[in-house]
Amino acid sequence: MTATPLANAPPADSAPTPPQAPTRSAHPLKHLFDPATIRLRCGAILRSVEDNLSPHFRLDRSALDACAQRVAATIRLRHPDLQVPPHSRWRHFDAGGVPRLAELAQALAGRSAADVARAHFDLVVPAVLLDAAAGDSWRYVEGEALAREALPESRHDNDALLAMLDAAARQRSPDLAQAVHAPAASGGDTERSGRTWQGSEGLAVASLRAFMAGAFSARRDDPLRCDAAALKQLDPPALRALMQAGPANPLAGLEERSALLQRLGQALESEALRDGGPARPALFFDRLTAGATRREVSASELLNELLRTLAPIWLEGSRVQSLQAGDCWPHRWAGDGIAGGGHDTTTDGHVPLHAMAQWLAYSLIEPLQWAGVAVTGQQALTGLADTRNGGLLIDMGVLRPRSARAASRAMKPADEWVIEWRALTVVLLDELAVLVRHDLGLDDQQLTMASLLEGGTAPTARELDQERRNGAPPVSVTSAGTLF
Repeated sequence: MTATPLANAPPADSAPTPPQAPTRSAHPLKHLFDPATIRLRCGAILRSVEDNLSPHFRLDRSALDACAQRVAATIRLRHPDLQVPPHSRWRHFDAGGVPRLAELAQALAGRSAADVARAHFDLVVPAVLLDAAAGDSWRYVEGEALAREALPESRHDNDALLAMLDAAARQRSPDLAQAVHAPAASGGDTERSGRTWQGSEGLAVASLRAFMAGAFSARRDDPLRCDAAALKQLDPPALRALMQAGPANPLAGLEERSALLQRLGQALESEALRDGGPARPALFFDRLTAGATRREVSASELLNELLRTLAPIWLEGSRVQSLQAGDCWPHRWAGDGIAGGGHDTTTDGHVPLHAMAQWLAYSLIEPLQWAGVAVTGQQALTGLADTRNGGLLIDMGVLRPRSARAASRAMKPADEWVIEWRALTVVLLDELAVLVRHDLGLDDQQLTMASLLEGGTAPTARELDQERRNGAPPVSVTSAGTLF
């Protein structure tokens, strides 16, 4: 699908395209960062299931047709013109039809296209990393003023004990709550004031409001940015203030989210030392576009750059050859295949999935396009191996757990059952995409994988979860939610 620039965003600057992309030294785990390896290793696991070797799953391809028909029906209902937007964090920022992105565009008006893109990268990277399951109880009330301890300049003199006492006092006294809050992100009453959000949309709205209030910026003269120095100070009390969380409004995994963003700050600081640029997520834009001079990048380049820098921040993931590999796991049938028919014994037996990193890659494609940078080879990115898409395949009978008891217990990301389930999800989403496109009369350019996820599989899975389990997925994975 063709992305549409945000309202009021400046036109892209014209500049010649360099003959070659910036060169980087080879990473020891480079094959695990290649989306082609994801499909190859997941495909190897699928073949073992087809050969009836798996103790965990049976595959019923005859159920794929019914699954495709239900997904296609969802797309027709939600998008009658079959113009389905891509799956990305940008869809969530305008939750409830409130034009928050137009507000952001107005705030960024007058900046160059490259500087707007840098701000977009600075917003969406932490917004994606914060997008883990929030829990059933958490709510975000839009329009409430931002607590002062959420702002970078206040964090250095707020220790955890004082922050807790402050939060407790605010809960006890509405008058005191008014006294300790900083000004709201934007003045005046709007259609958003007092509206309550939850789940992924609530986290997105909270992230956007925090960004626009300068909560991620280390510069008072430029709130619309994200700096490593500010991220490193984003301890649990500060994040709790940003997210309006507390004993009466618990946010699942708050400490893990805080630690993840702090590690992001450390990683960005280390990477900036190599190039001499600013330590902020915008460095990804400058690296990929050679300082806004390249006009074309590939989706594989984008994912590779993200994983090179961010793999060390995902401590929940695996280590391969003593290096942090992120969302990549050992499986007995993963093999050592790589693109071109070769082999890589260094990563033998590991299947990369990179669900969170690919979710971030999908979310960065649009800012690149808005800046006039073409993103080629988007079909290289895979479907997301998360509990939503995997749950759809189980609910529709495509994947049949051999043991109902196994599927009913809480599992961990490193369990072979979960690794296998997620790997099968990746390759079966490719097969499902073919069937859905045929049903709708569309090709892979008219209905990309990103659009299938956005308009089809994700909402269909949510419907099934609601119909069958009051909103819960069919499998519970005990995880901090920082990987998928």
